[in-house]
Amino acid sequence: MSASILKGRPVRASRSEYTYVALPNDANQLGNVLGGRVMHLVDMCGALAAARHAHRPVVTAAIDQMSFLHPVHIGQLLILRSSVNRVFQTSMEVGVKVCVEDLATGEALHTSSAYLTFVAIDENGKPVDVAPVIPETPEEVRRYDQAGRHRECRMNVRTATAQPAQPEQIGAARGGYA
Repeated sequence: MSASILKGRPVRASRSEYTYVALPNDANQLGNVLGGRVMHLVDMCGALAAARHAHRPVVTAAIDQMSFLHPVHIGQLLILRSSVNRVFQTSMEVGVKVCVEDLATGEALHTSSAYLTFVAIDENGKPVDVAPVIPETPEEVRRYDQAGRHRECRMNVRTATAQPAQPEQIGAARGGYA
């Protein structure tokens, strides 16, 4: 069934929130939560939104750049919010925003954001069409439009990196040494 035939769903139907208290097992030697742990939580929260929208299992296909604006310390609360920004037939872009809250003071800071691509799959692990997402607010429309530009950039990178390197390019990349 084509995604254009499937009935669209509003962004609000996919919104998800995931909270997590940072525990000692999550820390590096400085007492901050490992970046990889935050990325794992981002993937989990993004998958929740994608699966809620697709009404089926999803797999992670890509994650765009992720920066860490503030450290997360042990005992702080991570609050992750996600929603589907746009659907591209079998894939979806999901935005995830991560905030950290100090439970003692109530102070909250935006610490990370990421855009992930998820693909909906059937019982055989094959990609399946997903209903379109319907943006309803100006912010959702902005994110919907922006998702189209993100996808174009991802496709350009994929095309550029899919080309096998020629021997002369490899030598040049090594500063001329072969």
